[in-house]
Amino acid sequence: MKSLLSTLLLASPALGGSFPTTDPTDSPEYIFSNPPVSTSEYRIPTSYESAVMGRRILALTPLGTLSTIFPSSSYSSSGPSNNNDNGDVSITENRPSDVGGMPVGLMDYIADCEDDDEGNPTILAIKIATSFKNARDGSNNISLSVHWTPPYPPDSRIESQATSWLKSVASYMPWVTPSSRTQKSAMGAGDVRTHYSAANLPRFSLLGHFEPIPDAASNSDIAKCFVHTHPDAKYWLPGNRIHSSEFVRLVVTHVYWVGGFGDRAYIGWIPVEEWNNVTREEWQDTRLPGEKKGWKEWLVDVASLEL
Repeated sequence: MKSLLSTLLLASPALGGSFPTTDPTDSPEYIFSNPPVSTSEYRIPTSYESAVMGRRILALTPLGTLSTIFPSSSYSSSGPSNNNDNGDVSITENRPSDVGGMPVGLMDYIADCEDDDEGNPTILAIKIATSFKNARDGSNNISLSVHWTPPYPPDSRIESQATSWLKSVASYMPWVTPSSRTQKSAMGAGDVRTHYSAANLPRFSLLGHFEPIPDAASNSDIAKCFVHTHPDAKYWLPGNRIHSSEFVRLVVTHVYWVGGFGDRAYIGWIPVEEWNNVTREEWQDTRLPGEKKGWKEWLVDVASLEL
């Protein structure tokens, strides 16, 4: 039996048509029913403008996913031994025999701490950790995936047709609007929803290889920068008594960028020269969606890229 709300929605002239019986998001045309970017000033950002945004994301984002490849055979004996001074366990591990050659992605701490400003992420490599063991045992090709998480929810959200029509009906018939308690019950226990469209926000993957940062152990600026971003990392700095570690950089050789929806954002490869040539002043003068309150999900503020 249809609820009173459904009956009223179907009969309401405020909708200008019948209420859909299926979820409008089931159709690929759904995305085009939302407000398009139609202003004459609008244009899709260039690869360089996207590089500027990416460099700002790298500077502001403390976490990324490192992807490496398991070696085809057991881990080698290189690296920490059973009885090293840092108390690390054996370099070998009890892993399935058939995972050799398979990729594994794991979260890791990242920062942007080098003065050369080339956009090579700084990483504190804990030598016993899987990603760095894989790198030592032949996983020379490494990727780091990073995505932008806005600190503020948008004031204007991307909505489905159903949501927009429901709000329209609610303005005419507020007595049939479901209470927030009813809505929460309908969502179900444990339902988690983001306050923004992640698909509409930029993310990228940096491809490259690890390279030790020379004299990083004696360079207090690197350690201070990294600990400023990750205060708990002070316990794992090189020379600590817990784990053997070293600072490395991910030398970026390729950049793949997804700026958001393809009708309003650049999607594709960013030349590594553009990534490396972005200046600190450029990415510091740029603002990303959601850095400030009052942003709208459908808009991409290209004008904020003061290049």
